[in-house]
Amino acid sequence: MEQTGSYPVKVYIYDVTKGMARQLSPVMIGKQIEGVWHTAIVVHGKEFFFGGDGINHCAPGNTILGPPDLTVDLGSTEVPEEVFMEYLTSLGESTFSGDKYHLLDHNCNTFSNEVAQFLTGQKIPSYVTDLPSEVMSTPFGQALRPFLDSMTINPGGNNIRGQP
Repeated sequence: MEQTGSYPVKVYIYDVTKGMARQLSPVMIGKQIEGVWHTAIVVHGKEFFFGGDGINHCAPGNTILGPPDLTVDLGSTEVPEEVFMEYLTSLGESTFSGDKYHLLDHNCNTFSNEVAQFLTGQKIPSYVTDLPSEVMSTPFGQALRPFLDSMTINPGGNNIRGQP
């Protein structure tokens, strides 16, 4: 039986550098950035995110990154959990399968932005989605590109397809 009602939707924002980007970015890239962001969508009592092994979920705030640095309320959705899980399964088999992950171009923030729009019509904050192009526009960012292109991030959790 499908649930009916309105469900709160939040984006959890984590600085994976734990403050180091804020301290080192002026020297390293010539401009101040506040963090290097990982995001997740929290809805229906779970935190959903995308990494190198696909779409995963966990209890809110229970990734290996610890509690989020910021929480942004995106409003609410009327999409029931069953429909949402079908949507995620479809994404996990196509656009957001683990082999499609790319640290700069198709990452957790791309996922969070797409899912936020599906659920609420709202985007996640632009300072998160604009960061890769901002960093890559610097000489240091360009020098790091080959290294960053080979990186994958896996914050843990349970894969939506039931795989660890």
